[in-house]
Amino acid sequence: MTAPPEVDDPPRQADDASVMSESLRRPERFAILYDRYFEEIYRYLAARLGSEAADDLAAETFLIAFRKRHTYDAGLGAVRPWLYGIATKLVAGHRRGVTRMLAAFRRARPADPVEAGPEDRVPSRVDAASVRGPLAGALAALSPGDRDVLLLVAVAGLSYEEVAESLGIPPGTVGSRLNRARKRVRAALGDVNPMIGDADG
Repeated sequence: MTAPPEVDDPPRQADDASVMSESLRRPERFAILYDRYFEEIYRYLAARLGSEAADDLAAETFLIAFRKRHTYDAGLGAVRPWLYGIATKLVAGHRRGVTRMLAAFRRARPADPVEAGPEDRVPSRVDAASVRGPLAGALAALSPGDRDVLLLVAVAGLSYEEVAESLGIPPGTVGSRLNRARKRVRAALGDVNPMIGDADG
């Protein structure tokens, strides 16, 4: 998985805020934010719900953001976490889709052994397939709040502060939810966390 672009620098945040402000008078300016963030919002939604749902919900995220751009307050946070907050709320409203995805992961069987090709990718495929069921079960067992925090950090690559802005919770709550979620996922996987990056350090 590729890391999201570095966008939390102050010049980019200030530029985002000015583009958002300009879009109130010139709606076509909002396209800059769409072009800048659509791909990473899409990847986050696809990781949570699958690509089919992400197609619709990524577009809906930006439609909602466009319609609510007059409510955006630069003093409360940057545009990027604001967009992730909208996307995460759409995920919560689409919970049945998440449940279907997790159920499909639980049913997935390890791939049948195949002869290794020049790239010798078979072992990694088999290992990834064998962990899908337990990982899906561990994610499904988390509370929605803990799962949202974990996936915003692990999939979207947001900082604690950005997660706090996205979900409208204190940064300390982000830390406690993330710690609790990581412990539960690790315990469910036998103290191994092969698919979610460890950023405790």
